[in-house]
Amino acid sequence: MIAVASDPVCRLTVATKVAGRTSILTVGGVLDSTTYRSLRDTIIKAALDQPEAVIVDITELTVPAESALAVFTSARWHVGRWPEVPIVLVCRHSRGRNTVHRNGVARYLPVFATVESALADLSRHGSPRYRQRARAQLPAKVASLKRARDLAREWLTAWSQAESIPVAKVIVTALVENVLAHTETSPDIRMETDGKTVTVAVTDGDPAPAVFREDAGINGVPTGLRIVAALSRAWGNAPTPSGKTVWAVIAPENRL
Repeated sequence: MIAVASDPVCRLTVATKVAGRTSILTVGGVLDSTTYRSLRDTIIKAALDQPEAVIVDITELTVPAESALAVFTSARWHVGRWPEVPIVLVCRHSRGRNTVHRNGVARYLPVFATVESALADLSRHGSPRYRQRARAQLPAKVASLKRARDLAREWLTAWSQAESIPVAKVIVTALVENVLAHTETSPDIRMETDGKTVTVAVTDGDPAPAVFREDAGINGVPTGLRIVAALSRAWGNAPTPSGKTVWAVIAPENRL
């Protein structure tokens, strides 16, 4: 399957191909301050779809200012804690590979001469741990709060993760409530487990990152995202081309 997307002024194009469970993005055009965010968010979106890896072929990419190559380390940083999908670069000419190394990008993302060599390296190092996943799009209605909690119970029961249900229900309620209160979009919820931790993620169509409000709660009792932070091992925002995903990882020490 191949899909082609471009930024509004057609200075950057990204062709997406799925090979097995790996997403291959072939990037063309110009990477500069006007296309930086578009490329970063496209790479992050590919990782959030949770393939085994994302390969970014930058052979045909023109980079007038080498500092813009930080887009790749930025994308990796956003997905480093979750969903932990490897991102690797491909450049068929040595000039581009040398530029990637010279700017320190290769310290964080491996760079290969061909897509085939990148796929071979990923195969040698094995796939990430198997994860069970589920996802649901909910309407922008208060009733979605109860539906989100019900889905958390159903999914985690099916995955033999009943001990995580109480905290997962609290977190998914807080995240969905945040979408309903601060955006005009519908929440898209997903959960996954690798057998050791549970991740709760909610996507919406507002690009503004989720942040703590000044109000810490009533009588010092945390509310909203402060609850999420208090009940999870880690949480964060991941930008997407149409908004953002807010996620939280529940570990055994977070169980109620």
